[in-house]
Amino acid sequence: MPYIARYSADRCKDCGTCREIVACPAQDEACIGCGACALACPNQAIQMVEEKRTGDVIIYVNGKATVVPERIPVKEALSLSGHPVVRMPQKEGIFAPCDVGACFSCAVEIDGVVKPACVTSVENGMRIRTSVPENCEPRRIVGGFMGHTVGGVGTPWDLKGTRYIEVACFAGGCNLRCPQCQNWTTTYGGKGRPLSPEEAAYRMTLSRHEYGTNRMAISGGECTLNRPWLIQYTKELKRLNSDSNARFHVDTNGSLLTADYIDELVEAGMTDIGIDLKGMEISTFQRITGLKDRAVAQTCMDNAWAAASYVQDHCRNRIFLGIP
Repeated sequence: MPYIARYSADRCKDCGTCREIVACPAQDEACIGCGACALACPNQAIQMVEEKRTGDVIIYVNGKATVVPERIPVKEALSLSGHPVVRMPQKEGIFAPCDVGACFSCAVEIDGVVKPACVTSVENGMRIRTSVPENCEPRRIVGGFMGHTVGGVGTPWDLKGTRYIEVACFAGGCNLRCPQCQNWTTTYGGKGRPLSPEEAAYRMTLSRHEYGTNRMAISGGECTLNRPWLIQYTKELKRLNSDSNARFHVDTNGSLLTADYIDELVEAGMTDIGIDLKGMEISTFQRITGLKDRAVAQTCMDNAWAAASYVQDHCRNRIFLGIP
């Protein structure tokens, strides 16, 4: 059944998160139940409750007409029309890991425009193609291009000091729900113009020259969610910074990394990687990450540990590995 957001006046602190950070698709107070605001609210003042829709709309998915409830996210409409929505990347299904419209992993073509399915509302007569055009450039929300004096997980400890040691940017959206998230405005912020890999690499290169560093890092949120975007970004960053001093640093929770993904990143130009291992036991991992689905949590934890082992065993002479 569809959902709707309900606010608790007792818990709301009027912090503005739901208005200023969340990419809320509601129009005229008509909530579509995407849940982005509930995920982002730092005070747990928003709950998602079931609400029956009174009307239906007709949408066309890959040319096939389907009747779905009004005021629901495209993601839910696709699920109802027989297109599975998945939490982990796989051959079949719409991969929707962030649910706030930031990572664009769930992007589909809607009336000729590529949009994230998770925070886009269905409209009567809407035409959806579940695959984006082959020549479509991937995009995602990226921001916070800045100099860093301490770096991240993948920054060698002996570089840390009082001067700027690298520049960093932060990719929006995350597949984890860590209650202690330090970058929650990035994790749950879906507003702003999504950047192409080329735009982000250009801005990072400008930041490198502005702060006089050789290291360029990308973190999040979780930067690995949109794989095509990250690979193209890394390639473009290497092209723009072809000197031997340039270092390309990826900070990640490791939950989506596979051996072939790591190999592709190394081939694209990655020289440093930090993998933030959240726990050794599944109960600890779930508590730290906030993932309630045990099967998904187990896969994420196993992937992260396997990724760290793969880098250590097979990429030791090619890239620097940092683990907290």
